[in-house]
Amino acid sequence: MNARPIGIRIPAAGLKHVRAATGAVVLATTALALVHVASGQEKRPFWLDGDNIPPFYEKRAAGQNIAPAFEGWEQNPDGTFNMVFGYFNRNWEEQPDVPIGPDNNVEPGGPDQGQPTHFFPRRNKLVFRVRVPKDFGDKDLVWTLTVNGKTERAYATLKPDYIIEKLILQTIAAVTIRGVRDDAVILANMPPVVQLEGDSRRTVKVGEPLRLNALVTDDGIYKALPLSKGPNFSDNTAMGLRVAWFVYRGPASAVRFSPEQFKVYQDKQPGGNSPWSPGWAPPPIPPDGKFPVTVTFGAPGTFVVRVLASDGGLETAKDVTVTVRP
Repeated sequence: MNARPIGIRIPAAGLKHVRAATGAVVLATTALALVHVASGQEKRPFWLDGDNIPPFYEKRAAGQNIAPAFEGWEQNPDGTFNMVFGYFNRNWEEQPDVPIGPDNNVEPGGPDQGQPTHFFPRRNKLVFRVRVPKDFGDKDLVWTLTVNGKTERAYATLKPDYIIEKLILQTIAAVTIRGVRDDAVILANMPPVVQLEGDSRRTVKVGEPLRLNALVTDDGIYKALPLSKGPNFSDNTAMGLRVAWFVYRGPASAVRFSPEQFKVYQDKQPGGNSPWSPGWAPPPIPPDGKFPVTVTFGAPGTFVVRVLASDGGLETAKDVTVTVRP
């Protein structure tokens, strides 16, 4: 029987937790052994990000493919389930755009089930969720991506080992919840609440500024804590509420944000302007809790602009679909 290709799958049961001397929850290195990257092209483990890379590893700016990742599943109060996906873009710089269709589809039920079409560099976790019915059973939900001539797939399943509970969800996102020593506090944390101002569907012309705004509130359980300035070999991140707008669908090179937004992906290099960059700290929260941005599109088409609010452990996203006319 032929082995089926897979992207990256980390069973929840494989995310072993150990208690450090400080009492903080950290991921054991055994989780890394459970990661499978299905490509002979990758010359370095994906978790060795940052500047201090051993010389025998090679950073490739472009030309590599993208591995979709099944993160696990969540159960909803009504008995349905969410299949949670992310991805690993093996390129250090290239940000491919892959339209919904044969090269970017989720089946059964697709091809469009809310997946991104613009892909940021490196590992991007917990990017989207697909709801499946309570009677989904032992079927697979498959995300297929073809990038730079190579096809990879992630298979989502409701096997018990892949359940994502609140503690696991936050350690997937941040590895350690820094500054918090009590699991009860981590379990009490709630995701930020995001409200969009205005319609979630807009129409503008090329070059016409579009003003978007989001009202964001948070429980404040995780206080603002900058990332340490040393090399970030794990997925540790700055803590505290942070909010950014970015392009989720459509060519990001044709979009400009004012003010400029910090990166929502794992740029772990010093000065990378990312919550995973050494020394990065969340910007001050506006007194009114509003996060406005002006977006200008340089090309026609349909774009999805996403606002993402994270406290370092849990996050909430809202989308605005923008039709841009010539």
